[in-house]
Amino acid sequence: MERRSLRVGLGWDVHPLVEGRPLVLGGVRIPYEKGLFGHSDADVLIHALCDALLGAASLGDLGTLFPPSDPRLEGISSVYLLQEVMEEVRKRGWEVISVDSVIIAQGPRLAPHVGEMKQRLAPILGISPEDISIKPKSPEGLGSLGRDEGIGAMVVVLLMRP
Repeated sequence: MERRSLRVGLGWDVHPLVEGRPLVLGGVRIPYEKGLFGHSDADVLIHALCDALLGAASLGDLGTLFPPSDPRLEGISSVYLLQEVMEEVRKRGWEVISVDSVIIAQGPRLAPHVGEMKQRLAPILGISPEDISIKPKSPEGLGSLGRDEGIGAMVVVLLMRP
């Protein structure tokens, strides 16, 4: 049977906001009075992106590849995790075609940082910034994200095997 040449992956992540940590989204440090809590830098956009990539390539999820119990990963940049995920995806013959993402946050205002996030992610993914969509959305005060208790992200990726 011939293997399919296109695959879609879906990723989702959420982390609580806490004081005393920097806010990092899409590999970019965002000025804000709170940051995301987690074992790494807790970059929900990159974590969701990694899960989407791993899912599309049938490689499991981020927590399996990088368990939170591993002390070597404490405080690590999620950009490093993305680089490692992309290495695994490429080893299996896949390349990224496009990324579509949503960041759900009551604050801070993220639209001014979208261009920088795309510029940061594009070379790692091996695509143009124009092939990356990042849409900040407000939960309009609803639920824990609307109360500014956390930030979430959802990502869909399209992979192709040339």
